[in-house]
Amino acid sequence: MNLRGDDLEIRVKAVPGAKRDEIAGPLGDRLKIRVAQPPEGGRANEAIRTLLAKALAVGERDIELTQGPTNPQKVFRVRAGAARAAEFAASLA
Repeated sequence: MNLRGDDLEIRVKAVPGAKRDEIAGPLGDRLKIRVAQPPEGGRANEAIRTLLAKALAVGERDIELTQGPTNPQKVFRVRAGAARAAEFAASLA
């Protein structure tokens, strides 16, 4: 996770087409996230955003995909997440 002003960036390694949605844990400098949705039409990206919002207890509108819409290496931004970075790190561990 990186701080960008008031926002928090979460680097993700996406694994679409998994059996179930789950945050698998750290993978190098990224967070490995498996989702059941296929990558077509951005469905996996939306599933990841939903899973992150639920895990962090924030609204989906507060999470935005900023890099990698068609790549398994992605970056999501949590708006105003910097203030809760330690809490988020514990939630995602």
